[in-house]
Amino acid sequence: MLNDTTSILSLLQTRRSGKPRELVGPGPTDAQLQQMLTIAARTPDHGNLAPWRFVIVGEEQRDAFEAVLQRALSEEDRDPSPAKREKERNFAHYEGALVVLISAPVENHKVPIWEQRLSCGSAGMNLLLAAHALGYVPGWVTGWRAYSETVKGVFCKPGEQIAGFIFIGHEGRELEERARPNLGDVVSAWTPPD
Repeated sequence: MLNDTTSILSLLQTRRSGKPRELVGPGPTDAQLQQMLTIAARTPDHGNLAPWRFVIVGEEQRDAFEAVLQRALSEEDRDPSPAKREKERNFAHYEGALVVLISAPVENHKVPIWEQRLSCGSAGMNLLLAAHALGYVPGWVTGWRAYSETVKGVFCKPGEQIAGFIFIGHEGRELEERARPNLGDVVSAWTPPD
């Protein structure tokens, strides 16, 4: 467990996402996953709305998840190739835990939807950090599945959106560092208007 500033900064400086297709098991225990989700829920949340939900897809539910993906694929592509079908089979059965992050904004509230969506993204980031802190490698993906009405129909209530599929396992190979933004390109000093 992290207990000093150096460790926390090290955690933040070394966090990387894995490619879900390259993760290996085992995933977190039920207790570890609950700990991760508890940490994920400690996110900025103007109005205490909790405008997000976590849906756990258990190992024993992966065949049913695959069936949903295959049905959705057939609706997206009338004649999907065997390779596309295999890709969905693999996606449904990636190793480790699977948490579907749902953006669940509260409509007609004084807190703008935009702020609620930011809170959802923060919850997702907290989940990634918690997984990393516990020694796991998480991978957060969206893709066409997150926008498919068929897939959304089994996870979302009206007005909700899939914010991502978060797989949590161990690295199957050493993670490569990716290019990070140059701070000069993303940080500037404010210039007051004339």
